Amino acid sequence: MSRKAIFPGSFDPFTNGHLDTVQRASKLFDEVIIACMTNIKKHPLFTAEEKQMLIEAAVADLPNVNVVALPHQLTVNFAQSLGAQYMVRGLRSPQDFAYEADVATINSQLAPQVETVFLLADPKYRNLSSSMVKEVASFGADVSQLVPANIAEALHEKFGDHHA
Repeated sequence: MSRKAIFPGSFDPFTNGHLDTVQRASKLFDEVIIACMTNIKKHPLFTAEEKQMLIEAAVADLPNVNVVALPHQLTVNFAQSLGAQYMVRGLRSPQDFAYEADVATINSQLAPQVETVFLLADPKYRNLSSSMVKEVASFGADVSQLVPANIAEALHEKFGDHHA
């Protein structure tokens, strides 16, 4: 049986921290599906379709990684519909752990066959978040060290600056 994992997130935008987690997960699982999910608490900069295209380009060198954009749907239900046995979550901080542990507990009650796997963020990405990247990019700062090159360009286009 192949080991299939889902890596869900709003990915607005997809950062080098996300990329690092996906690269590491791709070595642990036979297939990794990046799921661009809807977070009703956030106001997205990129559409679901834009995020899917940008992430596909950023992970093009990982043959066992696929990207899907999902409408408003419960993540654990989507994982089940794909036959995924694992849900990968990246952890940057103790606060991330507290939140993700609560979500994992609920998910295990809803779908006990889907195991949540936590990957600790590389120390160089522990302070990196999509919201920080958007804020920095909105002021015209260079974000090329924070996100894949194609996403830095997309941010440049969104904000109309000449630095990203």
